[in-house]
Amino acid sequence: MRLHVGCAMWTHKAWQGRLLAHPLPAEERLRHYAGWCDAVEGNTTFYATPARDTVASWARQTDASFRFVPKLPKVVTHDHRLTDVTEPMRAFLDAIEPLGPRAHALWVQLPQSFAPTDVPTLARFLRRMPSSHRCAVEVRHPEFFTDARAARELTEVLTRAGAEWVPFDTTAFFASPPTSDAERDAWVKKPRTPLRTEALTDQPIVRYLGRDDPDRTVDGWQRWVDITVGWLREGRSPTVFIHTPDNAQAPTLARRFHDEVRARLPELAPLPRPIPVEPTTLF
Repeated sequence: MRLHVGCAMWTHKAWQGRLLAHPLPAEERLRHYAGWCDAVEGNTTFYATPARDTVASWARQTDASFRFVPKLPKVVTHDHRLTDVTEPMRAFLDAIEPLGPRAHALWVQLPQSFAPTDVPTLARFLRRMPSSHRCAVEVRHPEFFTDARAARELTEVLTRAGAEWVPFDTTAFFASPPTSDAERDAWVKKPRTPLRTEALTDQPIVRYLGRDDPDRTVDGWQRWVDITVGWLREGRSPTVFIHTPDNAQAPTLARRFHDEVRARLPELAPLPRPIPVEPTTLF
């Protein structure tokens, strides 16, 4: 029984000297983050495929049970929309190979314009994926959430491929108007997709966006505590990513989510112990 939790990134200015030691060389930052959380979203790979040596450094900083969910490059999902992507996908898969089992799933985040009529394209893409990698697909077109036939057809394609449907739960965030600059920025950038809570595989992945107020974030995730407990009791192994607009408390909130689940399932494996942040000295 294992629940993995994490954040959208492994380094953040607001964490420096408070949650993570500062300064830290680049080759140590992920190791210190991995003392707080045992999973991370791979957003950086969306913008550029990293050098293989860089990815090897990520592997050295984490143990084999750590979970990366690297996002497919933008050129694959948004520019070429999963068509004629043999070369960029070959380069991407080669780059992330050093992660080994840490590459938990490849995150296929599709643009909002990727509609139910494009599902056959997704099906062809998933059929070509090597069996050594599983995929987790995030869709944002509203019809996937409001049209039962569209949802059913997508579910059938994903199920045949052994792929997961990743929900990005923003319902708690959009429940009331923003109250900070970070929330106002997120208000215009984040998707307003309806809530979806079903898992298709034994390794579901959830992305949850709360508020900058930790109490409101915790209030909004209570349904996910219930769902996660249920999944674990069914023998599933979920990964839950905790976001807030400013992400200043994201690692502590991720651990709090894990603690709430573990309070109901004491047999759940604990998270690692954070590396102590050494106090600043004058000399």
